Amino acid sequence: MIDRRKFLQLATVGGGAVFISGLYGGAAAANMAGAQATGAAYDDFYFVQLSDAHWGFSGPPNPDAANTLKKAVASVNALTVKPDFIVFTGDLTHTTDDPKERRQRMAEFRSIVARLDVTPVYFMPGEHDAALDNGAAFQEYFGKTHYSFDHKGVHFIAVDNVSDPGARIGDAQLEWLASDLATQAQDAPIVVLTHRPLFDLAPQWDWATRDGDKAIAMLMPYANVTVFYGHIHQEHHHQTGHIAHHAARSLIFPLPAPGSQEKRTPLPWDSAMPNKGLGFREVEADVDAKRYALQEFPVTRAGS
Repeated sequence: MIDRRKFLQLATVGGGAVFISGLYGGAAAANMAGAQATGAAYDDFYFVQLSDAHWGFSGPPNPDAANTLKKAVASVNALTVKPDFIVFTGDLTHTTDDPKERRQRMAEFRSIVARLDVTPVYFMPGEHDAALDNGAAFQEYFGKTHYSFDHKGVHFIAVDNVSDPGARIGDAQLEWLASDLATQAQDAPIVVLTHRPLFDLAPQWDWATRDGDKAIAMLMPYANVTVFYGHIHQEHHHQTGHIAHHAARSLIFPLPAPGSQEKRTPLPWDSAMPNKGLGFREVEADVDAKRYALQEFPVTRAGS
């Protein structure tokens, strides 16, 4: 187990920011310095979220695209305390119209992440993986596109809002979600994992789920829900009522702030800071307090 003091020591590596998400009423007012002073036991768990690797991409936004995912794997393997599990929240590969090339990219991605020395690793599709064939190739290489699992008192739900090219979850999956939620107490800690945001962040940029409001309505009766997603290639925090939504950085290139310009073109590569805007996240779960500490790390960490 990781204790709070060790977690806070890890949080200083790489200069990342810590964000506390309270599952009762949004962002908690916890003071990290005070928590460090108490040295209280953290008898819970943490996991790592990676997103938007876009394996197979090449171009000026990341001249080092062939190595970025490998560096991220090395950084995660170098963590002082191993996470309980790892989750990839979509766009494992970069889109291609060639079904053979799509599968080759998935095979290469799977081979690279097999070097992670943590199990289990959970995979979810992004639209680049699944929209052109309704998730067929993804399922061949990584299994189901939506599922749920339990870990140390927290119920995790992976929602597929990308296999439908219209950016919908779809009625069948919404029925499955309703059935899955029906097994949970209304005060149960629930984490939803998805690729696109469930809310309308920037619909003109495809940063939304067309029937995401239906999923959110199903989740609202549950007091302790947090959503972790990818797709927008940057850290972002949002509240819909008491539900906190947290976007993860990309492993390939950053994108501009929502709606800040006409097109969502990648931010220019900075040769002086090649990992700027890229990274992965640690999520420390305090199950008793029903809150999470989010720690953002760059792709390449000191000592990795």
